[in-house]
Amino acid sequence: MSRPDSGNHDPAGEVPPHHHEDFKTRHAPMPIELPFDDEEASTDVDLKTQLIRFIVTGAGSAVLDFGLTLFMQYIVGTPDWVAKALGFILGTTVAYLINRRWTFRAEPSAARFIAVVLLYLVTFVVNVGLYSWLSSLWEKTALYSAIAFVIAQGTATVINFVVQRAVIFRIR
Repeated sequence: MSRPDSGNHDPAGEVPPHHHEDFKTRHAPMPIELPFDDEEASTDVDLKTQLIRFIVTGAGSAVLDFGLTLFMQYIVGTPDWVAKALGFILGTTVAYLINRRWTFRAEPSAARFIAVVLLYLVTFVVNVGLYSWLSSLWEKTALYSAIAFVIAQGTATVINFVVQRAVIFRIR
């Protein structure tokens, strides 16, 4: 296999000594980061900015959550709780990635990640439980599913914001 000519060798085909091709000198790929801004990450973002960013992020994530929930429930035919669980997982994963980097501008942290997992377990139970309970009380229509979704999502969102702002994104 031949390497493309990058101009980093002499006419005899030798690689110059400053050019490293061995495994030890290669850098691991950097994790994917969302390109919202180029500023250094910090938790010094004011409450108003955090709240606006949290709402924008939450709205987009809620659209993903709701879309997958209704698709799984009404098109695929999965039970209410399974559909909502899948939607929740997609929505919260996207929301966490955006909120960590853009809303709260926090550096990656193992302790923070564990705290987020615990918080998401709580909000998962609240969100899916409330959606399933309300869905069992009401007629099976997209309108009632939307109302149940808004109530469940709203309750979980309030819990999520308060705990993330007060606890999780203060963890170093």
